[in-house]
Amino acid sequence: MRPDIVIVGAGMVGAAIAYGLAGRGERVLLLDGSDGDFRAARANFGLVWLQGKGLGLPAYQTLTRRSIDGWRGFADELEAQSGTDLCYEQNGGLAFCLGAEAFEKREATLQRLHNQWGGGEPDWEMIDRPALQRLLPKAALGPDVAGASFGRRDGHANPLRLLAALQAGMTRLGGTFRSHAAVREISVAGSDFRLLVGDEVLVAPRIVIAAGLGTAGLAAQVGLDVPIRPERGQILVTERLEPLLPLPASGLRQTADGTVMIGATKEDVGFDVSTTGDAASRLSRTAIRIVPALAQARLVRQWAGLRVLTPDSYPIYAQSESHPGAFAAVCHSGVTLAAFHAGALAAAIAAGALPDDLSPFHMSRFDVPQAA
Repeated sequence: MRPDIVIVGAGMVGAAIAYGLAGRGERVLLLDGSDGDFRAARANFGLVWLQGKGLGLPAYQTLTRRSIDGWRGFADELEAQSGTDLCYEQNGGLAFCLGAEAFEKREATLQRLHNQWGGGEPDWEMIDRPALQRLLPKAALGPDVAGASFGRRDGHANPLRLLAALQAGMTRLGGTFRSHAAVREISVAGSDFRLLVGDEVLVAPRIVIAAGLGTAGLAAQVGLDVPIRPERGQILVTERLEPLLPLPASGLRQTADGTVMIGATKEDVGFDVSTTGDAASRLSRTAIRIVPALAQARLVRQWAGLRVLTPDSYPIYAQSESHPGAFAAVCHSGVTLAAFHAGALAAAIAAGALPDDLSPFHMSRFDVPQAA
């Protein structure tokens, strides 16, 4: 059957958009690339996170809030549709502060962000060390921990289950999923787009390019200049432990099965997805400074993935002016923004136009004239 719309990229962003479109009655074809593609979705830390988001771009704080406010309903619907438990919890989240100076700096940053956004009472608070220890009775804190910021809206989910659920939910709603279907070329034929996949040509009147780090090259073929770059992040995982961390933290969270995830680095190394001993050492030292008992845990896995970053790290959502019907969607917060991608963004794409409140995320924001 001829699809109404083809989604290029079956990662967290593309799968969420495809799921949302299928739920709106669109005939969706979701294309996954090759096994050798850089897959940020499978290296995700799993936070559904608000605190600290949007400094310098208040619209991103608004967008993140919008997604998080819809995450519970989105998760309930997706779990029912796919039969997959996403392990979603929203009991708040922490950002640990090592030392008094870090504590003061964190408070100042969050207050500046709140003032910039200008939105009522703060949904975060600073917690001193005694109060933090009471929140974490089974995790004796290291002497360097001065306290933490606590975000009331923050939470976490299982990213691998989320990705699988989005893909399964989309097919159960009537969409089609194709693996090993890397798009080699996109061209225009009248009012249709022609996608070359291997030796096959697929035709559809609308496309969404959400191919992560592969987006730039494909988007350029339909008149969209999408500037992106890779950033490597490495993560460590421990053996399963007795419940120790009841709340997720930035860089440290215990999963539903008991493993503790420790991360993540930020490395400008191009497209290198190697893991390094130096990163493992640095991540381990920081984790042990926070919870010394983790020194006794065995590490069972280390991996690296590539974040998909724009010049200012915020998303890009755009429709081509020269080729209407071609959309691009790029972000590095695919888990947090999944509810938005499956909801409001999918609805806008189905309607054929992005709303004005997404204009701050158009790549034209990078077109700043050079000073003479």
